[in-house]
Amino acid sequence: MRLPLHTKMLLGVGTGALSGLIAFKAAGDSPGLASFIKYVTQPAGQIFLRLLFMLVVPLIFSALALGVAGLGDLKSLGRIGLKMLAYTAVVSTIAVFLGVFLVNVLRPGEGMSDEMRARLTAGAAQRAATISTGTAPKTGLELMIQIVPDNPLKAAVNGDMLAVMFFSLMVGVGLSLTRTDAARRFEEVLQGLYDVTMRLIDFVISLAPYGVAALLFTLTAQLGYEILGQLARYVFVVVLALSIHQFIVYSAAVKLVGRMSPVFFFKGIEEAMLTAFSTASSNATLPTALKVAEENLKLPPTVSRFVLTLGSTANQNGTALFEGVTVLFLAQFYGVPLSLGQQAMVVLICVLGGIGTAGVPAGSIPVVAMILGMVGVPGEGIGLILGVDRFLDMCRTTLNVTGDLAAAVVVSRGEPGAPT
Repeated sequence: MRLPLHTKMLLGVGTGALSGLIAFKAAGDSPGLASFIKYVTQPAGQIFLRLLFMLVVPLIFSALALGVAGLGDLKSLGRIGLKMLAYTAVVSTIAVFLGVFLVNVLRPGEGMSDEMRARLTAGAAQRAATISTGTAPKTGLELMIQIVPDNPLKAAVNGDMLAVMFFSLMVGVGLSLTRTDAARRFEEVLQGLYDVTMRLIDFVISLAPYGVAALLFTLTAQLGYEILGQLARYVFVVVLALSIHQFIVYSAAVKLVGRMSPVFFFKGIEEAMLTAFSTASSNATLPTALKVAEENLKLPPTVSRFVLTLGSTANQNGTALFEGVTVLFLAQFYGVPLSLGQQAMVVLICVLGGIGTAGVPAGSIPVVAMILGMVGVPGEGIGLILGVDRFLDMCRTTLNVTGDLAAAVVVSRGEPGAPT
């Protein structure tokens, strides 16, 4: 009997993680294990991710343009866009407040001995230097200006997904307004591009169990137990906040607003959740999210394509929550008191950061570095969390993708073709 893909992916996650931990325990820092990771598992995992990223731009361009054009008129676009904006603002704010509340109650950054603090701080500046070249997403007026690309191809090359989405949206609006045979032929070309991209994605996803196993082996063979043990309280608070938001807030949104059974919802999106957890990338999970939205949740394609492509960058609740928890944790660790006003500023920036953060692994780290500098927390504190960031990135990406699919359910409610 052939196993379903999500079962194979789950087996890949377990096999990769367990074998990596065994390798770490048995071989540790041996040259043989380092060589195996460098020349076998790390390249295999990176190739899998690059295959997915290779298809993201053509998928976003065709799916978003077709989704907008398929709405039929600009009134529908405006209505769905307002629904999406309202949902994103409310749910992202809830996520950050939840994280900030738990950090203030559980105080994960306090209670460490001077010796433990010295061990964690040692080498933090060097590890933090690996992300110092990153740039945080713009906020406020600067974000609004730069979301409009002066060169769409340059935006695609630079990985500026918000600018790519804006251009795709404008192409869809143009198709909706242009009633000529040539415009309809161009729409057919876009549909062909979308179909070809989805077919290639099916092939890449079929390799996911092996790619996931390679990624998890690399992670656990290098990380082991030590850092996870030292930062267990921080990890616990992040995962607790993510879990509450995942299973309580989203369940309430899907049930009360989207009128869909939470059990049906989570069962239908389990493949997308596993893909998000294993790749730690909203962009890389977008193909799978589109697939489950249309095939399992039976959402209208025009709505799901619009919401999910936009949400992969602009609706990252898990990222916003993680950023708030991390900043307050590091403030507690270094003994930097933050007033209610400063914490409110952190909440606002995290909500905005969740809109502009790149949907790629570790895309939120530059935002955390920016906020630390604003509130007077030593920037080298970033180095403390890098050891566990991959695992937390996997968790928060799962929340991000679940939030996008929940948004698609909520926004689809009342639209033509929505499930009843």
